[in-house]
Parts: sequence; C-alpha cells; structure tokens
Amino acid sequence: MALNLCYHVRLVVVRTFSTVEHSMRWSRPRKLLVTLLLCSATTFFSSMTGMGQATVKKENFGKTASGQSIDLFTLTNAHGLEARIMNYGGIVVSLRVPDRNGHLDDIVLGFDSADGYATTSKYFGALIGRYANRIGKGAFTLNGLEYKLAINNGENHLHGGINGFHQVIWHARPFDSPAGAALELTYLSPDGEEGYPGNLSVKIVYTLTKNNELKIEYSATTDKDTVVNLTHHSYFNLAGQGRGDILKHDLMINAARFTPVDAGSIPTGELRSVKGTPFDFTSPTAIGSRIDQDDEQLKFGHGYDHNWVLDGKIGALRKAATVREPTTGRVMEVWTTEPGIQLYSGNFLNGSKIGKDGKPYQLHYAFCLETQHYPDSPNKPDFPTTTLKAGARHRTTTIYRFSTSKN
Repeated sequence: MALNLCYHVRLVVVRTFSTVEHSMRWSRPRKLLVTLLLCSATTFFSSMTGMGQATVKKENFGKTASGQSIDLFTLTNAHGLEARIMNYGGIVVSLRVPDRNGHLDDIVLGFDSADGYATTSKYFGALIGRYANRIGKGAFTLNGLEYKLAINNGENHLHGGINGFHQVIWHARPFDSPAGAALELTYLSPDGEEGYPGNLSVKIVYTLTKNNELKIEYSATTDKDTVVNLTHHSYFNLAGQGRGDILKHDLMINAARFTPVDAGSIPTGELRSVKGTPFDFTSPTAIGSRIDQDDEQLKFGHGYDHNWVLDGKIGALRKAATVREPTTGRVMEVWTTEPGIQLYSGNFLNGSKIGKDGKPYQLHYAFCLETQHYPDSPNKPDFPTTTLKAGARHRTTTIYRFSTSKN
C-alpha cells in the first residue's frame, strides 16, 4: 500500500539523517541545515501517511424542517480514515477508507446535504430503533398487554415506525477515548412513542479506532418493560459510493442457518439450514452469483433481505461477516455481540435517488449488513428475547473493521 510505503520511506529519511548528523563532523550551520531537512521530511511524510492525533471536528450541516440545527462531526484517526456523522438520525454521512494503493474513497451511500436524508425512506447511514427490522402486523404482547405500533411497511411495523430514531435530533458529545476519536449520542424516547411502552434512555457511542475500525456501542435503560432492537443502517459499496453494483463483492457470513420469511418478509419461525441454498455464504461467494436463482425466498425479498442466525455465543464479540471488493482490495469485517445479521442487497434502489456528487443510486448499488436480533422476535417466543426489563440495561457492540488484500 502507498500509505505503508510512505511510512517506511519516512523512517528511512529519519534514520539516515540521524545517522549522518551524528557520524559526520559537520559545522554548526550544516548540522542546522540537516536538522531543518529532517524536520521538513518528517512533517511531509507524516502528512502523507495521516500520522498524527485522532481528531473530532464540528460544523453546521443545516436545519430540520422544524428549524432545529443539525451538526456534523468529522472523526479522523492517525491512518487517515475519516467518518462524518450527523446528530440528525445518528447518520454516518460519509466513511473514507483506503484501497490497496492507499487511495481514500467514500464507501457509504448518502447525500450532500441534510435535506436529502430528511426526504428519503431508505434509512441511509442511520441509527435504527426502537426496533430494527419488522414486527408483524405492528403489534406484540408483553406482560399480558397488547401494544399497537405504527404501521409503515404494508401491514407491518418497520425500523421503529414513522418517526423512528433515524429522524430525531440526538444530543451529541464528542470526546477523545483511549481507542480513538469518539462521538456519544443520547436520546430519551418517551413512553408511548410510536406505540412502545416505557421511557427509553438510549446512548450510542461511535469510535473511529486506531485499528481502522468504526466501533458502535449501544446501550439503553427503561422505566417500564419494553422491547429493544437497535442497529446501524449504512449502505456500503467498497468500490466507492456510486461506482457500480456490489454483485461481485465476495461475502462470507459465519452462519449455518437463516430465518426464512413469508411474502410480507416476516419470519416464519423456522431456523433453516443454508446448505444447498442461495443463502450459503459459509465460504466467500460473490453476492450476485445466485441472486437471480428461482428461489421462493429470493422472490419474497426481491433479492437478499434476510436475517442470518450467527454462529457462536450470543453476547460474545465474534466475527459475523467478511466482505472483499476485488478491484480495490478493500476488506470489511463485521464483528458483533448480536445473535443475527441482516443482509440487504439494495433491491429497491432504482436510480430515483441522486446521491453524493450527483450520482444516481441504481439497483444493487450497495449492500447493508445490519447486526440485530431476529425480526419479529416479540411475537416469536422461540427466538432470543428482545425484552428489556425496567431497571435493566441493554448493551450490544458492533465493529466494522477495514483492511486491504493484495489481490
């Protein structure tokens, strides 16, 4: 990689000048000249490699329709990675990571202004809650009481409802953490919002780590028993946003089973083996290699829009998926404590959304990997529970880790 090359050249310059300065019997002016050259070279190569301190910068990004100010926070790390995050919806506006040659590209779909996010229903880059994914017929029963939720996806409830967490202004606090530049977002979801019980206090921490990771830590407490399922909804294209479809991205999901759905995309309750199906990503497979097969589940989702049952212990941080883009060499690993992950292959992108830099987002121009509890868990007693008891704390962690491959 070019970044690594610059780093090694910098080391050579530093060591060479240091050796020469100490070994040669030069006059004071010559030693001063060497010192200045050394400082200049160090500064130059440090800037090329992005070597320096992690930073967080704040700027205004417009206003909501109701006149609330929207802030944009830019997180950087010492390797040049950059994440730009709004307090509106907790949205990741851009995420710039290097390819195998050290070239930085923005790998998430989105818009050039806050207005674009306010007028779309695609959840680009947003935090999702109170309940990510679908709840069948927009209702569930908890402690013998039935709760009716907002209906916004056919006859079902999707991604927290009509005014979910993706559309609220979060209270933002940037800070420096030992792991890297961080942004804490907090929101109090009042009792009855979108039909959910309990006052839910939510905290999300984004950290752009020294290890080239976007780490997301979720926590929540409630004063009344409720259900919670939080996730992040970036649309990724590791070739760069707007640069073609993602069908040749190689994907591996560490899951031997998935949750098949009905025609309304509500899980049937079965945990089905992926073996012998288009849902088998237990070894690296191009996302598009089987997406057009004559398969009922693919027809229901118009492609991939399904939850995989992750291997390993729920609550333990483990690798859930790996994606590799062959032309740039970019690799993204997804690590999580969650029991499931939803793969969405951009099935409803149709070119009508004009994204950043004026690029239209066409069919399959991105994929989402949403770490989560299974859809409709409040109505599926055999699924891992999403109930949060009053006074208890909900905690989960998801990490998107970036690297490159040589070929």
